[in-house]
Amino acid sequence: MAPKDYDAVVLASFGGPEGQDDVIPFLRNVTRGRGIDLPVYWGNRNWAPFIADTLQEAYDAGHRRVLAVTTSAYSCYSSCRQYREDLGMALVKTGLEGKLEVDKVRQYFDHPGFVEPFVEGVTAGLGTVRAALEARGEAGAPVHIMFATHSIPMGDAEAAGPRASGGGPVHEEGAYVAQHLATAQAVLDRVPGAAGVEWSLVYQSRSGAPHIPWLEPDISDALRERAGTGTRGVVIVPLGFVSDHMEVAWDLDTEALDTCGELGIVADRVPTPGTHEKFVAGLVDLISERTIGNNIAERPSTTALGPWYDVCRPNCCANRRGEKPTIAAVDATVGTPLPNPGS
Repeated sequence: MAPKDYDAVVLASFGGPEGQDDVIPFLRNVTRGRGIDLPVYWGNRNWAPFIADTLQEAYDAGHRRVLAVTTSAYSCYSSCRQYREDLGMALVKTGLEGKLEVDKVRQYFDHPGFVEPFVEGVTAGLGTVRAALEARGEAGAPVHIMFATHSIPMGDAEAAGPRASGGGPVHEEGAYVAQHLATAQAVLDRVPGAAGVEWSLVYQSRSGAPHIPWLEPDISDALRERAGTGTRGVVIVPLGFVSDHMEVAWDLDTEALDTCGELGIVADRVPTPGTHEKFVAGLVDLISERTIGNNIAERPSTTALGPWYDVCRPNCCANRRGEKPTIAAVDATVGTPLPNPGS
């Protein structure tokens, strides 16, 4: 999409009842420097401030063209299309359809600003685990790197990403899995001392009805399997997550590390990008790609899959439960360019 003269930025997130005092300073950091002079609003899917209220606030303040940044880096229904639906439904709910134009930055799974903090974390994690193994007399023992992400239903995984002309997925595994595998490899390619270390993609935070198949293996199951094959150390990488929220703290820092303790495995959990300066700078890049006043020509990506689309393809990451108003897609009916954005 060609750059536009946006007059505000909206950060859209899943939302939770804690940590709001830390969010606004983070948002200010995103637009500090490089001349980006846009107000930043914050809206959540499941907690105050809600997205509909945020869009109404932005409109009441005089804004007519906003750019959304979400806290999900990958492509699937819950991490991309559902946010686009949230924004679309918010426009309908508030009566702002046709009055407020809303676009969204691309999925940034392989942007260097997202990848490099993991490179630093894995490098440090390997050093920590190897030193701990040496200290207990197991120098040179097998170490495994586990890249962890949120599990999703198999149906959603198969539907993730754009569709080929024949209707099937462009990527055999679906874009969600393909993007994680490609990003994991991009991280490993940049980590000194990672050559020859075995690695895998594992999943966490499964929910829903037990009869519905979700992506596997669960990280605790994978740890038990690795212990049975002789793994003595593991570096756990929360590759699917932007920040250390409750699912990271519980599923990885509590359950997974408890499992490692039971199995006698030395473990280190890598930080999420969070407020890492490279990640914040990457978000600035994503905004600058799309704004006239701060436009940058380069659109960096670390894998052959990217850079991802600004405007999603028709039926990308399809909602298998029924269509809803959706922004930022070729077939979107809401949030589209206004006849006179300044009106």
